[in-house]
Amino acid sequence: MLNFIRKPFGYEPILTKEDLKKSTKKKVEKASDWKGVLSRIWKLVDEQRFLLIIVLLLVVVSSALSLLGPYMIGIIIDKYITQSVFVGLAKMIGLLVIVYVFLSISLYMQSYWMIGIAQQTIYRLRTGLFEHLQKLPVSFFDKRQHGELMSRMTNDIENVSQTLNSSFIQVFSSVLTLVGTTVVMLLLSPLLTAVTLTIVPFMYFAMRWITKRTSKLFKEQQQAVGDLNGMIEETISGQRIVKAFSQESRMLEEFTVKSERLKRTGFWALTYSGFIPKVMNLLNNTSFALVAAVGGVLAYKGSVTIGEIVIFTEYARQFTRPLNDLANQFNTVLSAIAGAERVFSIMDEPAEVDAANENKDYQLKGNVTFEHVTFRYNKEDETPTIQDVSFHVEAGKIVALVGATGAGKTTIMQLLARFYEVNEGTILIDGIPMENLPRFTLRSQTAFVLQDPFLFEMTVKENIRYGKLNATDEQLIDAAKQANAHDFIMKLPDGYDTILSADGGEISQGQKQLLSIARALVADPAILLLDEATSSIDTVTELKIQEALEYLMEGRTSFVIAHRLNTVRKADLVFVMEQGKLIEAGSQKDLLEKQGTYYKMLTNSKI
Repeated sequence: MLNFIRKPFGYEPILTKEDLKKSTKKKVEKASDWKGVLSRIWKLVDEQRFLLIIVLLLVVVSSALSLLGPYMIGIIIDKYITQSVFVGLAKMIGLLVIVYVFLSISLYMQSYWMIGIAQQTIYRLRTGLFEHLQKLPVSFFDKRQHGELMSRMTNDIENVSQTLNSSFIQVFSSVLTLVGTTVVMLLLSPLLTAVTLTIVPFMYFAMRWITKRTSKLFKEQQQAVGDLNGMIEETISGQRIVKAFSQESRMLEEFTVKSERLKRTGFWALTYSGFIPKVMNLLNNTSFALVAAVGGVLAYKGSVTIGEIVIFTEYARQFTRPLNDLANQFNTVLSAIAGAERVFSIMDEPAEVDAANENKDYQLKGNVTFEHVTFRYNKEDETPTIQDVSFHVEAGKIVALVGATGAGKTTIMQLLARFYEVNEGTILIDGIPMENLPRFTLRSQTAFVLQDPFLFEMTVKENIRYGKLNATDEQLIDAAKQANAHDFIMKLPDGYDTILSADGGEISQGQKQLLSIARALVADPAILLLDEATSSIDTVTELKIQEALEYLMEGRTSFVIAHRLNTVRKADLVFVMEQGKLIEAGSQKDLLEKQGTYYKMLTNSKI
């Protein structure tokens, strides 16, 4: 049958027998993880214990009322309809209506409250994930696609939300109904109960066959969604580069491959899971036919009444209905567990370990010392990115970092911002080991002006204030004037209240840079990290930026990645990096007199 399906739709099978064996083994090995995931979700739900208890009590009430209804129908048939007792019939019908009204109210209230519980739980989960993301090191984000992380924040959490909204009550109610129905059927007729239970083994083996395939497929589907989202996010963010290099067709091909993978995985996940309701309906109808046939024979022999047959057929349907519901909800639960695993895997990533708060209010002077610092981005790398680097910079000095691409200049900046931890050696700020300074203390007194400035989708005023959230409007305007940004800001449609689009698309690169300088000025940092801010800027704007940078660097310890001689001339110290090592250090005059590497770089016009 599956081969027949594949041909008209053109879907290749993605699960071989070997895959299924691996999937089965993996399922056994990861059973404890599944329990762990469910346990962690339960802890989040359990925080609303009182309301949850009320919901569960309502589920018990609704299950009892759903069992009472068919029983009353049987009594109505045997005692009132067949006996033509119309007064009693009217009373019983009135009671039956009341039962079903209360059943409807109970179902509505438990659904209403459960939605509230689910949304509050998902709120905590989403907030917890986002809060944890803020605590993760930069190295974590360097190794992850941003779109894939967004998929975990949205798609995966939404899967958990849908399961809590509907499946939680459905599963609990189905189990109660199943147990209650079985007990009542045994009391009515053990023989007919045995006939009804004959379908259970068939259901078990059908479910086992299907879930072997769906458990792996749903997890692959979630991964495929994450990969596709990551690729889309990267493509949209880098759209200018894509168009500049005419790579639209290649990106379309890559999108097609990832989309095809998601299509195939989703097709087979839904195809296999789609068998469940069909198989269950077949078995339900088979069970109903068997009960009707055997019940008819018993009624013919006088062993049971017509009312009892009606009661039992209703209970037989109620017995198979929760089995059907459980089977249908199983796929939803599988998808939710796969999503929750991906969410919790992020939340289990180790957060940045920070120092105690005794230095939280410490005011940095800006003395920086590297003592035999060695660093690798990947610990397994044989060659360090920077190796045995030592230097001391007094507060207020300007340091120019020069060297070829890959020499380690940017890594020095990354370590100074404590985006990464050194593997060997020590970095001291004002004589205090960096690891003993809380990151908030270090970063709140360190400012960055990068080669490619980043602006948020908010007003100009809010973008500048990002450097210091409690800055007054007067301080913002002063900073903008010092950064030579005030004039162009006032020409914007709403001045400082102009809302910039994502990454400031409607203003020039130079204007973005001036805003980033204003943001740094507002922060009033002790340490300034500059990645050559005047590259790729026109001459007029460069002069404005250079003037603003000189004002910004005045009296502050500044590390500047220098690509132009103009920057180096204004530096107090020049550090020459080569293959991760600091090979020369000193004033420009000293290095020129030495006629070493720096002298050769100038002679060959490499700066």
